[in-house]
Amino acid sequence: MKSLYLLVLLSTSILIAQNNVVDTIFVQDSVKNLKFNYKQLIIPTALIGYGLIGIESDQIKNFNSEVQEEVTEHIDDKVTIDDFAQYAPAAAVYALNAFGDKGKNNLRDRSIILASSYLMMSVTVLALKSTTKVERPDGSSNNSFPSGHTATAFAGAEFLWQEYKDKSIWYGISGYLVAAGTGAFRIINNRHWFTDVAAGAGIGILSTKAAYWMYPFLNKKVFTKKEKENKGTTLIIPYYNGNELGSNLVIQF
Repeated sequence: MKSLYLLVLLSTSILIAQNNVVDTIFVQDSVKNLKFNYKQLIIPTALIGYGLIGIESDQIKNFNSEVQEEVTEHIDDKVTIDDFAQYAPAAAVYALNAFGDKGKNNLRDRSIILASSYLMMSVTVLALKSTTKVERPDGSSNNSFPSGHTATAFAGAEFLWQEYKDKSIWYGISGYLVAAGTGAFRIINNRHWFTDVAAGAGIGILSTKAAYWMYPFLNKKVFTKKEKENKGTTLIIPYYNGNELGSNLVIQF
C-alpha cells in the first residue's frame, strides 16, 4: 500500500542518513561527550515543515486524500496494534538491557533522557493539536495534526538508535520499521493524514535528539546528586500520544 511503502522508505532513508552523514553525535563511555551538529536538524525539521505546509497546501491536501482513498478502498477492518506498537522501540531498550545486552547509558541516564524526550514531544504535540485544529480523516474530531502515536513511536526509535547504534545498525532499523508501521496503521485506521504522520515522526526524532543534547546540562544543573550516593533510582516518565495522557514509573534498586 502507498502509505506503508512511503513510510518504510522514509524510515530507511532516515537510518541511512544518520549512519552515514547526518547523525554526528559522538559518545565515548558517557553522555557527557555529546556534541551538537546542525546537520542533525535536517531530517526532523524537513518532516515537520512538510506537515505544517500541508495544512494549507492544496496540492499536499490532494495527495493526503489520494492516500486515504486508497487505504479505505482496500482496508475494511481497523487494527489496534498501533496503540501498543508506539511504545515498542523504547521498551526494547529496557528489555535488551534486562537480558544483558547493555546499551550506551545506565538506567538512570537513559531514563532521564527518555523522560525529557517524552515531555518535549508531548508538549509539542498537544500545543500543535490545540492550535491547528485539523479534522481527522474519519471526521471524529479536530485534533488530527500531528500524530501523537507516531511521535511516540519515532521518539522511541531514535532512543533505541542512540543507545545501540555503536553495536549494530539493525537495532535502529528494527526500531524505525516498527515506528513506520505505527504511522502506517494510523493512516490505515483512518485516524490521520499522511502529513500528520510525517510531522509526528519529525517531532519524535527531534525530541529525542534534543534530550540527548540537553542531558549533560540537566545532569549538572538539575540532577546534582552523585550516583555513588544513590542506593536506588526512581523516575516518572510522562507521555501524551494525542489521545492519552499518563506516565510510566521506572525503579532501580
